[in-house]
Amino acid sequence: MSKTEEQTTAGQGAPTDPDNVHIGIFDANGVFRHKKVSGAKAAKLAKTGGPFCDILYSWDTNEVPQETGAFIDRPTVIDPASMRAYPFAENDALAISDFVQPFGAKSARNQAQAMVERAAKAGFTVHAAFEFEFTVMDETPRTLRQKGFRGLDHFAEGNRTYSLQTEALHHDLLADFEAMMTRLGITLDAMHTELGPGFFEAPLMHAEGLKAADDAALFKNFAKAFFLREGLTAAFMAKLSPDLPGQSGHLHMSLRKDGAPAFADTTAEHGLSENARYFIGGVVTLMPEMLALCSHTVNAYKRMVPGAWAPTWASWGVQNRTAALRVINDDPAATRIEFRVPAADTNPFAAYAMCLGAGMYGIENCIVPPAPEAGDCYAVDAAGALKFPRTLADAADRLEASQAAREIFGDDFVDTFVKLRRYEVAAHNAQVGAWELERYLEVV
Repeated sequence: MSKTEEQTTAGQGAPTDPDNVHIGIFDANGVFRHKKVSGAKAAKLAKTGGPFCDILYSWDTNEVPQETGAFIDRPTVIDPASMRAYPFAENDALAISDFVQPFGAKSARNQAQAMVERAAKAGFTVHAAFEFEFTVMDETPRTLRQKGFRGLDHFAEGNRTYSLQTEALHHDLLADFEAMMTRLGITLDAMHTELGPGFFEAPLMHAEGLKAADDAALFKNFAKAFFLREGLTAAFMAKLSPDLPGQSGHLHMSLRKDGAPAFADTTAEHGLSENARYFIGGVVTLMPEMLALCSHTVNAYKRMVPGAWAPTWASWGVQNRTAALRVINDDPAATRIEFRVPAADTNPFAAYAMCLGAGMYGIENCIVPPAPEAGDCYAVDAAGALKFPRTLADAADRLEASQAAREIFGDDFVDTFVKLRRYEVAAHNAQVGAWELERYLEVV
């Protein structure tokens, strides 16, 4: 690799002359699928692109193909802005690749990038950050299977919310985790314990453009890898147990224009600009019909139920943590929305594309939001179009019928996404779980 090529591709702390480059592509569920190649081969692929098998958009979360076909290699292109250090080797780098068009229309990452470009055409830059709740379990892939994923042991059993004791006891492990993320080019804005054994929250530092979604997706994948190296398992499921809180994956987002915050207007009600109100109007209006994009698993809908500290309908409010969309306006320079619907299991690219796409749709169509909710949104029995679909099957139907989603993302993406969600529903419906056996076996 020449010095010019090194300077072009190296970024976010990536070595300028890496021994190897881990080139990865995100599948339909946000899982990072990668190949390790030499630095010399990576330099070649940076110019020519390289192939990945198109099965990534034909299999379910258990890697079972849901259709027949030749499963051919499709061309991909490396995103040079995504280059960063690979955290588990001293002189290795990591780069994100994605399918080129027309097949690339199926990719949620490509859709997120398209929404960033859509905002740019209107004169906006996008700033965003995810925050994830996750649970660390004292289990390995082998013990999970030996126990049949039942009766699992948690890390930090005596954990409490904002626990000094948990941090003090496990300081070295958590410090190593944060250092690994820093080497990966991901900065944690904070990290603290939450309510429940082994339960943590990690808000990420905001970033401009697609980097925010890249950071979020890599955070989840590399958190799992880090804790596996320690003999532990990091779980990002929306709901692990009816006895435990749900796990969220909230998204903070704002727009800027000419370097100034585009959501702030100190002379207007709640300090919100007209663009902010239209953005909110778009997200609130389209949230129910596009819910599957940010809540793409069967398990996600176990969290969005009354009493589970998660939204169940399309609401918004100023500083209201019970709303689906929370406006944070205590500092005009940092005025933003917090999209509180996604769970920790969300595909960050799909959630990002959904929120930004719906918000830009609101700005483009001057959608005025309903009045903000000042009280407890959990106590409101919302009616009609504001209510969320109750199951993934219903959400897939709503997304398929959404003309706005098709206008924003195109038929190919929507149809592929809906098809994969229906495969997931069919796999779930074919199972007989412990709850059913315990409830019905001796009675009916």
